[in-house]
Amino acid sequence: MASAAMLNAPCNIGAVKFEVKLKPSPNLFCARPSVKLNRRRVLTIRASKEGHDNGSSSGPLGKMGLTDEECEAAVVAGNVPEAPPVPPKPAAPAGTPIVSSLPINRRPRRNRRSSAARAAFQETNISPANLVYPLFIHEGEEDTPIGAMPGCYRLGWRHGLVEEVAKARDVGVNSIVLFPKVPDALKTSTGDEAYNDNGLVPRTIRLLKDKYPDLVIYTDVALDPYSSDGHDGIVREDGVIMNDETVHQLCKQAVAQARAGADVVSPSDMMDGRVGAIRAALDAEGFQHVSIMSYTAKYASSFYGPFREALDSNPRFGDKKTYQMNPANYREALVELQADESEGADILLVKPGLPYLDIIRLLRDKSPLPIAAYQVSGEYSMIKAGGVLKMIDEERVMMESLMCLRRAGADIILTYFALQAGRCMCGE
Repeated sequence: MASAAMLNAPCNIGAVKFEVKLKPSPNLFCARPSVKLNRRRVLTIRASKEGHDNGSSSGPLGKMGLTDEECEAAVVAGNVPEAPPVPPKPAAPAGTPIVSSLPINRRPRRNRRSSAARAAFQETNISPANLVYPLFIHEGEEDTPIGAMPGCYRLGWRHGLVEEVAKARDVGVNSIVLFPKVPDALKTSTGDEAYNDNGLVPRTIRLLKDKYPDLVIYTDVALDPYSSDGHDGIVREDGVIMNDETVHQLCKQAVAQARAGADVVSPSDMMDGRVGAIRAALDAEGFQHVSIMSYTAKYASSFYGPFREALDSNPRFGDKKTYQMNPANYREALVELQADESEGADILLVKPGLPYLDIIRLLRDKSPLPIAAYQVSGEYSMIKAGGVLKMIDEERVMMESLMCLRRAGADIILTYFALQAGRCMCGE
């Protein structure tokens, strides 16, 4: 017997409640699928923002207890449930000109319509694993703030450094590079302290490896932190930076760092032939497993100022233009690339980062080796200063700058934002 009552089946989809009203027919609920459904039923679905009614059925819609065969038979017979109506076309603002659609087949904006689509088609991604955290260390027990680099410190190698590494690891940043502030009394014209097995860097490596065996430690191979002249190489009395004699010292420095437990040694000096010489020295001492990240395209940039304040390593005279590259040069990077590849480099680095995106892309296109980019102190300080002055959104600019380095072709990025960016990526 037909019932004149409406059947209500409330349910929720997310925060939206649906109420189903069914006008049953005598033949709708049949015991056997063979019974013909002759009368059309009306199923109206209404959505509201009301709360979840007590006793509502589970699932996206209240279930009617029909079998699959009965549901299919109802549709075949023309008893199709009604869905919500097609939403009306949004009205354009008053005064919008009425024009014909442009005759274009390809509309790239279609792939940018929603956040889900944009995420699905995103070509470049970044994670904490792509970041290397540069850390400044000194012999003191207290952490000393660096004026030109807000948020950065000369960390006490026994205390502050260990704590900072722990924070970075907590957000997935498990690679660091060490830069020492060496006491002036230990600096000499030949930088012999650079290969002291009990010097600041080897001691720090041993401490960190004891505490965190799986930590990836990069080191800086150059004489400027140890030189009384502040240059990356030995300075002759006429001011010339001596290449081969410097390389000899760098080999001893790299071996000392490898002996302490360094995973990657990173010659940043820009002397000719140093990658091949260091590779041979490491292999001769049984450190075939230690990688070399060469500063392949390191430019004589004005973006390094805050870094030199951090290490107190400004040149005592002159500049570094006879060994670092001319910022005006592009093709010269290919010369350095070919030399480093042939000499056994494992990773190629471009420094600075953001102002040299074209060089990152050049190396990426010309070499199968991993490419690193160094977002240097000047880049970091500018973003920090802009954020403090409320001229930019610091966090958004930080993440955009890192994404741009990745997009240009960098596999890893050395950045003072590593901890802050890692926290951002982890949603902290």
